[in-house]
Formats: sequence, C-alpha cells, structure tokens
Amino acid sequence: MSKINLQDSLKEVLFKVSEGNPGALRVCMEIVKEGKQIDPDNIMGGIGVLLSLDDMEIYSSRIWMFYKDVCKESIVGMLAVLRARQLGFISDTIINHAIDNYGQGIDVKDCYRQVKKKLPHFANNRTME
Repeated sequence: MSKINLQDSLKEVLFKVSEGNPGALRVCMEIVKEGKQIDPDNIMGGIGVLLSLDDMEIYSSRIWMFYKDVCKESIVGMLAVLRARQLGFISDTIINHAIDNYGQGIDVKDCYRQVKKKLPHFANNRTME
C-alpha cells in the first residue's frame, strides 16, 4: 500500500519514505537533489525515484540497505537499478531479494550498462561512485 499521495509536500514525502531513519533520509535527499541530473529522461526527477521506492514498498532502513549494501553507496547505481526495473530488465522480487541479502542477485554495473544503452543521457558526465 503506497504511502505517498499527490497532495504531499516534499517534506512529507521525505518523511513518509524515510520514516525518520537518518540514513534513508540522507539517501532520499540526495536522490531529490541529484535525480534530475543523473536521469534527465525521468520527467519527475528525484520525486519519481521516491515514487518508485514507494510503489515497491521500500522504506526506512531498507532504503539505506539498498543504497549501502546493494549499490555500494552509489546513487548513480541505485538510480540505474530502479530505472532497470522500470524498463523491465529486473523485477521487484530480485531487488527485494538483493536488499535482504547484501546485494546478492543484482549486478549493479550491468543494470547501469543496460540503462545507459537504452537511455544514452543517463548519468552523463557521472560515474558509478
């Protein structure tokens, strides 16, 4: 069940998805700040990414685990995985399994390559940190 609704302010969205978890809040704020620059084809910028997390019911410490354990603290990698999901390259099940198992089952660099091939403007002038 989604937590975000279209009437929410940015502050409300950030609080709802991070549930007050400091690591998750930091990641979500970076997504909002950098999202449009990393993925200029995402019409909703960083908010669109937060909506994807909400759609998959990934909140709080699971956002931090996704960023830290799956994507090795790469915001570009995290956005690549979420975009790969949107493009049908990987499933919600695979992402959730990876979050629960320290990244097992996802090759973030392969997701990045697939997304970059489909969306050439993705992460222009950015590398996977």
